[in-house]
Amino acid sequence: MSTAVLVTFVRHGGARVRKGAVLTSRVLQDKSHVTSACQCSPIHRRCFSSRFDPDGSGRPATWDTFGIWDNRIDEPIQLPPSIKHGKLIPNINLSKIGCSTQLGKRKENEDRFNVAKLTDDVLFFAVYDGHGGAAAADFCDRFMANYIKEFLIQEQDMEKVLTKAFLEIDKAFARQAHLSVNATLLNCGTTATVALLRDGIELVVASVGDSRALLCRKGKPVKLTIDHTPERKEEKQRIRDCGGFVAWNSLGQPHVNGRLAMTRSIGDLDLKSMGVIAEPETKRVKLHHADDSFLVLTTDGVNFIVNSQEICDIINQCHDPNEAAQVLTEQAIQYGAEDNSTAIIVPFGAWGKHKSSEVSFSFSRGFASSGRWA
Repeated sequence: MSTAVLVTFVRHGGARVRKGAVLTSRVLQDKSHVTSACQCSPIHRRCFSSRFDPDGSGRPATWDTFGIWDNRIDEPIQLPPSIKHGKLIPNINLSKIGCSTQLGKRKENEDRFNVAKLTDDVLFFAVYDGHGGAAAADFCDRFMANYIKEFLIQEQDMEKVLTKAFLEIDKAFARQAHLSVNATLLNCGTTATVALLRDGIELVVASVGDSRALLCRKGKPVKLTIDHTPERKEEKQRIRDCGGFVAWNSLGQPHVNGRLAMTRSIGDLDLKSMGVIAEPETKRVKLHHADDSFLVLTTDGVNFIVNSQEICDIINQCHDPNEAAQVLTEQAIQYGAEDNSTAIIVPFGAWGKHKSSEVSFSFSRGFASSGRWA
């Protein structure tokens, strides 16, 4: 039904859109602009009132205006991207994004997170889980967005942009660490999971370490990242080829050179020559707002205690993303997470559509059924 609406609009109003796309976009987002535009021309008044203001209220058109599906996030539609991609695309407002972090049983919270609008059409979301101190996570939190913004000017492919940004920020942190009198900087590092959203529909995720990103589609989790652990055959082989080794601790968890539980990270400079790299794995997804409820970025305080389907179910029970982020991180602590727990939740078009009527959680479930084995 969304495509039919757009076809009708473009057929009858396409010429005006081509001549005044910027004006039209502003009209849809600002009530006062709608009033002034409608006074300019009877033709414009009929066009906007019949298609984007059906009740004559002057309010911007939303998903519910078109009666397409149930949605509890009242967001205006982005007109130019919707015409460009041939489907209705909501405006993702930064104020509607949920963020929460919990200390857990640690003495210090080494997790960091950030959300920002980098350009007119690109949004940025990131979580970092520091280890050996918060220095590397702090460095990424301060500078990652700047590196990405700089590379976006030079490159349209957001997968290449993220790869360049990860590699360059790792080099920059290394320069700072080698110039510092603080020798502990050589042994600290951080995971990094970063997502870019262009035009509200093109989603690209890059990650190193074991922080995660997943998309909830039709109530089911779609994993967008894979943990970089020595359990992965290709990761283990790279470590060995570079002269490193993998050792298992008393809990049966593999570590690079008996120290690091991941094979890719930003920082960990003492293990760079042993095959621990900062090059991320990337994933590109085209969103389907009729089916996609949200994107969630999490650190391992959540991941190793709550599995992917449980994450979707917990969030789907909540009224809004802010509540959902708080509930998710608190739930991880209640389930026994000792590590810092952080979550960012970005709502999409199907928010609230796939709420499960029966959700139950077992406190007695085995650890092997959660976290990285989910």
